[in-house]
Amino acid sequence: MKLLLRILLMLMALSAPPRAVAQEDFRFDIGGGLGMTGYLGDANTANLYQNPSWDAELLLRYIANPRWAFKTNFYAGGLRGDSSQMTNVFPDDQTYKFSTTFFELGEMAEFNFFNYGMGEYYRKLKRFSPYITAGLSVTLWSVESHTYAGFTLPFGIGFKFKPSRRLNLGLEFLMKKVFTDRLDGENLRDPLGIKSAFAKNTDWYSTLTFTVSYEFSKRCAACNYKD
Repeated sequence: MKLLLRILLMLMALSAPPRAVAQEDFRFDIGGGLGMTGYLGDANTANLYQNPSWDAELLLRYIANPRWAFKTNFYAGGLRGDSSQMTNVFPDDQTYKFSTTFFELGEMAEFNFFNYGMGEYYRKLKRFSPYITAGLSVTLWSVESHTYAGFTLPFGIGFKFKPSRRLNLGLEFLMKKVFTDRLDGENLRDPLGIKSAFAKNTDWYSTLTFTVSYEFSKRCAACNYKD
């Protein structure tokens, strides 16, 4: 009888739903990354990566929940273009080329397709997730000794992977619409004699960045979920 009672108690313990264990849930994520840039504008109208350059990023992300995050990012990078590589011809067969270093500060909202994170089974968290993102930023750059600044509309897609509870790896591609036609300099502001407008503004640039980040600031030390 004692043996049978022990077996019954063991079976009851095994059949009981697992209790949620304490987890580390963090509010912030900090890190950086490296990648490449592309340019589309009057000096390059077709191939985004005709003259690729570099970019570096610093980021601070507020993790609202497993689906939503809000990121403050700072970029520095290079942009290059050369109209002599295009099939289009400017008046008087003129050609233009430019090279610049830009600095960008922005705010982005991210929406994860899956509940991203590591933790209890009932939250259906996944260690990876694709996501979409969009926001608003300010960009500063110089071309031919002239310094310009303008608002930029970045949007794109990304992928996150969590190799451990605090560590995140990411790959993000962003297209960035510049609210000015001077990204490639004053000479290319109106090369065809057409007055610039936002709808006709052709200046864009992109960033493709690999990031590594680390989560900190615990949201709660224990989970009190009850099944």
